[in-house]
Amino acid sequence: MKAPLAAALALILSACATAPAPSSPQDVFMARLNALCGQRFEGRVVTTDAADAGFASQRLVMHVRDCAPDEVRIPFSVGEDRSRTWFVTRTAAGLTLKHDHRDPQGRPDGLHWYGGDTTSTGTADRQEFPVDAFSIALFNAGDAAVSTTNVWAMEVHPGRMFAYELRRPNRHFRVEFDLTRPLAEQGGPRS
Repeated sequence: MKAPLAAALALILSACATAPAPSSPQDVFMARLNALCGQRFEGRVVTTDAADAGFASQRLVMHVRDCAPDEVRIPFSVGEDRSRTWFVTRTAAGLTLKHDHRDPQGRPDGLHWYGGDTTSTGTADRQEFPVDAFSIALFNAGDAAVSTTNVWAMEVHPGRMFAYELRRPNRHFRVEFDLTRPLAEQGGPRS
């Protein structure tokens, strides 16, 4: 009786040892971003706030690049303006989104390095980044106190759509990028 019981126990334990560890929604989200690495996509503003007219009238292009399991950089161009890059970084506490704004010479420009940190695991499709303390202080010092309640979000729906979103009271901005039509490698956002 002991031998069959030991064999059954060994089989159960070996099954547990070979089962893959479940991926967190944030791990899946980062893997989905990495799967887009090297590709460029055109987007459009899908919200209707009058404040977005300048963006809505421009060609919007994102370029997923400089990818690693723990960080993905996404330059975002608005027409000829290539001053923006989104940084999504894996931290011990979750994910962080930062906005890198640079002048044409590559120096930090205006409000720079603002963003937020996830406060939940989110989903594999969507991660939300409420404004962090550094950014609140930056916005207050830079006469942009209206931004101290910002919540940014990114979505990745493989083979369909990537979205970037900003929400705060009385403000909703959203750009959606068509993942079914990668762009050729010319004239993209800055490196």
